[in-house]
Amino acid sequence: MKFAVLVFPGSNCDVDMYHAIKDGLQEEVEYVWHHETDLSSFDAILLPGGFSYGDYLRAGAIARFSPVMGEVVKAAEQGKLILGVCNGFQVLLEAGLLPGAMRRNESLKFRCFQTPLKVENAQTPFTRDYTQGETISIPVAHGEGNYYCDEQTLKELEANNQIVFRYAENPNGSLKDIAGITNKAGNVLGMMPHPERAMEELLGSADGKRLFTSILAAWREKHVTV
Repeated sequence: MKFAVLVFPGSNCDVDMYHAIKDGLQEEVEYVWHHETDLSSFDAILLPGGFSYGDYLRAGAIARFSPVMGEVVKAAEQGKLILGVCNGFQVLLEAGLLPGAMRRNESLKFRCFQTPLKVENAQTPFTRDYTQGETISIPVAHGEGNYYCDEQTLKELEANNQIVFRYAENPNGSLKDIAGITNKAGNVLGMMPHPERAMEELLGSADGKRLFTSILAAWREKHVTV
């Protein structure tokens, strides 16, 4: 399986994401600069955290217009697996690939620590190696992670089982404790916590690794024949 880690000006979690795949999964992975316009050779696309374009205007608002994002939209329509973490989640929201928006944390402070998450939907390509309802530990590191959507969108998210993770202890004021959601098709996931920073117990938790092994297992089930 071949992964792309997109890199925007201001990305700073791209190296963590790269090594989560290279060392954690031992799968093929490449950095892809935001000017690229062809992602056809990749099986999964990862949008890392950071401060793309300095978070000017809004977090992710400028990155959404980078040339590579046209290819991300195309890949999503083709059913490829796409993961946006933290700033990557914000970019996916700004691009319209996921519903809702991000606001400043309720505390107006940057929050950075291990956070317990509840797995709300263990039936996605990103969560199949988790158990429904289990609590995992994944770090957060953000200043604009306060997820918001209107009432109708929230009803649709809940009805379609698109809410994948919820905070057990809400660090930012996010609506209904939402920490991660998918699109209706289930192949695009955005989440504020950083699974790529939870790959080894030495770092405080290895719970993030199962998200990446889930992606790999889902892809192999679809594309690898014995």
